[in-house]
Amino acid sequence: MDPENHINFLKPQPIGSEPIQRRPKKAWLFFIFILIACFFVGYLVRQYNLNTWPQEANGYDPITLKPKKNGLFKSVKNFVFHSNNLLAGQSDDRVNILLLGMGGPGHDGPYLTDTNIILSIQPSTREISMISVPRDLGVEINNEIRKINYADAYGEANSPGSGGEYARQIFEKTFKISIPYYVRVDFKAFEELINEVGGVNVEVVRAFTDSQFPGPNHSYQTISFTPGNAAMNGERALQYARSRHGDNGEGSDFARARRQQQILTALKEKLLSFGTYTNPIRVQNILQTLSEHITTNLDFGQLMYLANLGREANSGIKMLVLDNGNNGFLNSTIAPSGAFILLPRTGNFDNINQAIKNVFNNEAVPAVAPASTENQSIFPTAKIEIQNGTWIPGLAALVQKKLQDKGFTVLEPTNSAKRPWDKTFIYIINKNLSPEIKNAIATELNAEIKTGLPSWLPLSTTTSENTNMGYNKEADAIIVLGTDTKQ
Repeated sequence: MDPENHINFLKPQPIGSEPIQRRPKKAWLFFIFILIACFFVGYLVRQYNLNTWPQEANGYDPITLKPKKNGLFKSVKNFVFHSNNLLAGQSDDRVNILLLGMGGPGHDGPYLTDTNIILSIQPSTREISMISVPRDLGVEINNEIRKINYADAYGEANSPGSGGEYARQIFEKTFKISIPYYVRVDFKAFEELINEVGGVNVEVVRAFTDSQFPGPNHSYQTISFTPGNAAMNGERALQYARSRHGDNGEGSDFARARRQQQILTALKEKLLSFGTYTNPIRVQNILQTLSEHITTNLDFGQLMYLANLGREANSGIKMLVLDNGNNGFLNSTIAPSGAFILLPRTGNFDNINQAIKNVFNNEAVPAVAPASTENQSIFPTAKIEIQNGTWIPGLAALVQKKLQDKGFTVLEPTNSAKRPWDKTFIYIINKNLSPEIKNAIATELNAEIKTGLPSWLPLSTTTSENTNMGYNKEADAIIVLGTDTKQ
């Protein structure tokens, strides 16, 4: 058989002598179409993702606390994007939230913030940090140097309801970091939240007693804490976080800041340890019930996303307290208004801002430079003696702690040889004592300044409180407390 003329009937044969003309392959067009479609879907998903998680509690799985996957679009969204960008700062791996605590209506200075904490989250490592800012830190508010705890009150006075937002802007401007969010709670909300989770467990490091803790109807009560693990309900936790006049080293605002960090850490652990406390429906009900006592610019979806981040966070929380200790960032001084304030030891906020920026990297926190003579505290050069001119027990010791917190050198307090006094007086012994110091003390204690000493106040031969005689020869000024003492 001729091989050239052989026909294979198992294969299709060309008809005629002309080859078949094939159309060019266009698979690449299909590929481009798929690519464009993916980008388009991705863009829509990203826009959806950036702006919202469900705003209603029933949109979440009560076990995972994540949005329910209902419908094709949401399924695609969860498939395409494994990491959500619901919060500003996630793309920079740093989410900052300002936490503010205040008394609220019915309390003195209802919008002055006692608690000022920058809460930071590093999503990539699931680490959390808390930076406590003292209420007396001097910052620029409306072109004046004022205490930072005034920011919320100033914003509230100028536009009711906007205090938290104004404070957020002041903190952001002062520390030169993006702080897009704030949460502001008053004492009632704080107490209710603690009670809602069944209380918190806190390790009390040092025993202390505060005999001047605010009581009902502008009175005072005595509270005490002993070392060890303590189960605290809302009222007890609030006392632990608020106490300002405790003994045993717990009478400063800096000690109080550390206790506040303890409470918040314990609350976080309690909230996330049992699913029932983070159940979306329960969370939404709590927020609605306490809506008059909690203000925030975080929406419900963002709060639920934070709950997810918090549940996956590392157990340890990095703590930073800005203080005026030997190695602290701050010094005590007096503002032009005559108020006691704290200012950066180096004369600017550069070191503080660097420490805040690098809070997740302990080795990167800069050492504090020695205090410059220009910004050094002016108080230690002024030695103050306090005499109790009332029958109120412990009043002199209370004022002593108060002035020591501000940076003064305060001698051993005594009882006045003559009492009771209705009014508080400051007797100036050292004529070279600066007017700023004299006026600051007078403003702080609602006192009247006197030059020279009265005849009933001779030089004492001892500093024992039990002698009730005279004054200490080392004193630059004597404060005799009256019943009008501003506490």
